[in-house]
Amino acid sequence: MPRRPTRHGRLLKPQPLTFSSFSRSAAQVASSYMAKRQMQEFKLRRKSLPKSAGNGSLTHTMEEKSEHDASSDEEEFDGEIQADFAFFDPKPNDFHGVKTLLQTYLDNKQWDLSGFVDLILGQTTVGTVVKIEGDEDDGVFSLMSALNLQRYKDHKCIMELKEFLLKECQEKGIVDDLRSLFGEQVQNVGLLVSQRVVNLPPQLLPPLYDALFDEVSWATEDEPTEELRNSFRFKTYILVSKIYKHKNADQKKKLRNDIDEAIIYTKPEDEIFHRLSLWSFDFPLQTQQVASHELKNYRFMGLVMAVEAEKVATFRLELKSLINEA
Repeated sequence: MPRRPTRHGRLLKPQPLTFSSFSRSAAQVASSYMAKRQMQEFKLRRKSLPKSAGNGSLTHTMEEKSEHDASSDEEEFDGEIQADFAFFDPKPNDFHGVKTLLQTYLDNKQWDLSGFVDLILGQTTVGTVVKIEGDEDDGVFSLMSALNLQRYKDHKCIMELKEFLLKECQEKGIVDDLRSLFGEQVQNVGLLVSQRVVNLPPQLLPPLYDALFDEVSWATEDEPTEELRNSFRFKTYILVSKIYKHKNADQKKKLRNDIDEAIIYTKPEDEIFHRLSLWSFDFPLQTQQVASHELKNYRFMGLVMAVEAEKVATFRLELKSLINEA
């Protein structure tokens, strides 16, 4: 299915996009090391890849000044990096880039991640990867897809994913709802997979989600069989993400000076999803981020949300408003 082009535009230097000055500060500290490494990758991977026609692109100028390490022989980099991001349908040679993005999708669990990546890359009707236009190394900077849990129920990776989420859910009322979504309601449940590098420009988010939900809608009409068309008639989406949760968030006493926030979202759109969710639960992660002063009172947690498909229109509007106001 041809992808609708998105508008070109010059974007400014990205900042962590959250809902308060404290969150922005904490998110900046939490992601700074990864962001610097990824900025260097942008600089090193400016080569040529055809095949962007018909796949919308956005232009972004990125600046970075690396910190000089006295114990290192590396020269200090101080410059501006030009990157033209383009949307592409997933394809087999995206395997390693997508697998890297999903490496900690289920925390540190040993599971059939390769099989999961194969499912995502094999579903080209609904799904998008973001690359730098002209990068022949096929570096993947973002992934968006939605997988029907009934359609892929017999795949090892989906069975292991369900087992993991059921094990991590410790709230009785919610675990019953989760079992229901994995059981009698599973034919209408989509696993919404959204992973990206930490410093991807937030201005890409609205067109990325628009592409996903538009493709889901088109698939219900354009897929060649009724079975496939029905597989995209989602009533509920399940999302697996990560947050920083204050250690006192579940207690009645107020957080410090009313400045600390109960939750800091690693992805800005997750706060919208969370607010619109039918239910959610969080769980402690074994894979922890490097602690920082701003995050000393926070725990790195997994977050699972169930969002009704009828809330998607509201989500899209709120996401566009969020990005426009930032």
